[in-house]
Amino acid sequence: MEVQVDLARIIISESSDQQVIVLKERDGQRQFPIVIGSYEAWAIDHRLKGIRHMRPLTHDLMASVIEALHGDLERIVVCDLREGTFYAQLIIRLDGELVEVDARPSDAIALGVAMETPIFVADHVLREVSS
Repeated sequence: MEVQVDLARIIISESSDQQVIVLKERDGQRQFPIVIGSYEAWAIDHRLKGIRHMRPLTHDLMASVIEALHGDLERIVVCDLREGTFYAQLIIRLDGELVEVDARPSDAIALGVAMETPIFVADHVLREVSS
């Protein structure tokens, strides 16, 4: 089972290489942080603020590739947590088939923000980490 979440906050610290995003359950109160890299935080933050770049960033490129292949990024799923590391999947519909692509949550969410894709978390992950 998967639970839909929203990107509730992005916390950017100029004094650290590690940034934080907070995912919050859409129809509930559970939430949890994920530590991400500076580049991904910057990309997510700029996309949310509507800042466009003259040349495509990696996440923009991936969105263009999916669209050029006539695919549809249906959802992002934070699917597992192992030894303190989150795992995610891109769920792409391509030629009527669902394709699951392994991804870091930060990259998946940056791509999802670029394509306005819903984000989900596996229920067992949400139970394990939520506050």
